[in-house]
Amino acid sequence: MKEVFSEVVYSKNVIEFTTVALEYCNFVESVDHHSRKEFISKIQKIFPLLYLKASLLPATDDENDEIPEKFVTEDDYNFVLKKILAKIGEFDSYQEIFDQKMNDASFDGSIAENITDIYQDLKDFLLAYRIGTVDVMKAALLECQTNFEQYWGQRLVNGLRAIHNLVYGDADLDEKPLKPLILKAENDDDEIESNDTLLKQQFRNYRGE
Repeated sequence: MKEVFSEVVYSKNVIEFTTVALEYCNFVESVDHHSRKEFISKIQKIFPLLYLKASLLPATDDENDEIPEKFVTEDDYNFVLKKILAKIGEFDSYQEIFDQKMNDASFDGSIAENITDIYQDLKDFLLAYRIGTVDVMKAALLECQTNFEQYWGQRLVNGLRAIHNLVYGDADLDEKPLKPLILKAENDDDEIESNDTLLKQQFRNYRGE
């Protein structure tokens, strides 16, 4: 049976999905290195590819005693979300409509939350997958497939609609230059220029750099 599992976890479609998932997570973690327009443009292109690769994942036997470990903590999630919110800015919120016949059946969605929700599932999958044990890899793959079908696949589709409207609408996605934040030391007259140094260091620590 393990030979069959091994064939699945190392199959062409799984490897291609894993490659796209890794590219997605690496890109999200590098949000600081891109302008808002570049970031949204890249997400617009990788979302459909990610959806396609997830939809092509092979069916797996759902009998598995392994429970995939969770690696992305609540603090990690909030940190990534904060960075993406800062990048997208005022364009983050959009209206989600579940029933086109009912105008009041809607609520505000968040592009940043969509991106981060997908990131959390994919990062957990990747970190479990690289352990290399067939049973762990199969469990991680099964959970990722289930979450795609029941949760983040819809998040991706909703977010893509909002991103499409931003890219092809009349939104001005160019970022306006901000003045650096100047802080005063409590017991020192020296001014300190803050360029989000602590957050950048946290990202480097999070990525193991």
